[in-house]
Amino acid sequence: MPKRVMQGVVVSDKMNKTVTVKVERRIMHPLYKKFILRSKKYAAHDEDNACKVGDIVSIRECRPISKRKKWEVLSEGA
Repeated sequence: MPKRVMQGVVVSDKMNKTVTVKVERRIMHPLYKKFILRSKKYAAHDEDNACKVGDIVSIRECRPISKRKKWEVLSEGA
């Protein structure tokens, strides 16, 4: 089964080897048929502490690294 890959913006890099990535997606409203932005924040593993706030990164699903951290940073600036 392929691993999910998402793209988002780093909103926090205060933790060691972890960044918080905000991923936005567009959904259509069921009644009004207007597109709405929905966002969610994911904790992603950043082994080298290379990502800074504002970077656009790709994250990929991986094995659970901790209770909240099940994603890893694939590429920076993607």
